[in-house]
Amino acid sequence: MPDTDPATPPVIEERALVDRLRAALRGEVIDREHPGYDEARCVWNGVIDRHPAVIARCTGTADVVEAVTVARELRPVVSVRGGGHQVAGSAVCDDGMVIDLSRMKGVYVDPEARTARVQAGVTWGELDRETQLFGLATPGGEVSITGVAGLTLGGGMGVTMRAFGLSCDNLRSVEIVTADGAVRTADHEREPELFWAARGGGRGLGVVTSFEFELHPLGPEVATAQVIYPYENAETVVRNWRDAALASPETVSPELALWSVPPDPALPAELHGRKVVFVVGVHAGPQGPEADTALAPLRQLAPPLADLSGPMPYVVVQSAQDPMFPSGERYFMKSHFVDELSDEAIRAVLDSDAQRPTPQSLIVFRTLGGAIARVPEDDTAFAHRSARFNVSFDAGWSDPAFDATAIGWARAAWDAMKPYSSGGAYINLAGLGEDAEELVDAVYGPHEKQVDHTRATYDPQGVFAPAARMP
Repeated sequence: MPDTDPATPPVIEERALVDRLRAALRGEVIDREHPGYDEARCVWNGVIDRHPAVIARCTGTADVVEAVTVARELRPVVSVRGGGHQVAGSAVCDDGMVIDLSRMKGVYVDPEARTARVQAGVTWGELDRETQLFGLATPGGEVSITGVAGLTLGGGMGVTMRAFGLSCDNLRSVEIVTADGAVRTADHEREPELFWAARGGGRGLGVVTSFEFELHPLGPEVATAQVIYPYENAETVVRNWRDAALASPETVSPELALWSVPPDPALPAELHGRKVVFVVGVHAGPQGPEADTALAPLRQLAPPLADLSGPMPYVVVQSAQDPMFPSGERYFMKSHFVDELSDEAIRAVLDSDAQRPTPQSLIVFRTLGGAIARVPEDDTAFAHRSARFNVSFDAGWSDPAFDATAIGWARAAWDAMKPYSSGGAYINLAGLGEDAEELVDAVYGPHEKQVDHTRATYDPQGVFAPAARMP
């Protein structure tokens, strides 16, 4: 185990830390007096208001090595920022050092090999823009401003996951700077234990500076089902959706959301603000009769209010929800993996949804299985291969005075669903920092000891121990 107790980090001299970093890094070093400090410490979730001692904005791997060397010698609390989009705000820490990779934006696509090498500051929208030039894609998140790094290290659910697997399942290798300052390439042959942990183990392994992904033919246009059903028929729609989802081919990863229609110009104006049931699906294959047949059941769950289904550019699919989740608003998200979505479980979710506190809040059902389930349980640190569904309780609001109400609703809804869950939790949708300890077993399951062993092997002094304990 690490030699240093992360609960009682050593006292550091901030000026010495800042000076050492400025002497060593090519990139910008931002301290508390820097005019850009408040902007640099902000992340997507406005609930997060942390004040690091210094932000080391790295320009490349060499800067990361220098930052890790300084961290190992002076021992501040360390956090690592990629896209800065994660709900728990693990990218920033109080009174420590942020290793900021957000300016590392390189993407290189090899269309012949169908691979992409991606630096750790890249977002999914930036990656999709490059891969779609060649009609290629790798499974990513559902909002394009999500960072590639954090989503992948935690698993990576998205709209094509049943066809192509999780984001982490499509990794061929990672470049990572470990606590000793070494730059390592981890894949199935080189550093296999580290590579195993990087696929779903989340934080605390080191600083991943780049990812090599496998790409799949997809796009530039894809067939979609996008249907808005009346909330009055919610229970019938959810039950019918469950049955259709379980019968869907692997080319479709059906999703359903209990939500209120946002004021989006792409959606019918007469529905804005109305509580509804959204059902969506993307066909991860060519357009045509096969796609239409695969998506048809999602369009026939009940008489719809609006059916917006049809072909759509993949990059638009991946970015369509961006305006509904703007940076700086306040968010709390927490989910369960579920093996069986029984009628009783559906009723419990609808009872919670009746108390939904804001129009921005929603409950999302995602369908798993397919390529995800075909990966053997112990092949990666991601521990929830057999689950059929993920159910997420997502609070969104604007006023800080409403924090307790919004977070309280999501926690209560999550608690109400717990009797129907498989006991697993998704690290990328796992609440805030105070939830970390209670969720360790749920996140890692039988892989917890091996994840801890790998962290201790590559970081015996606990340089990244505080990061490892964040959700």
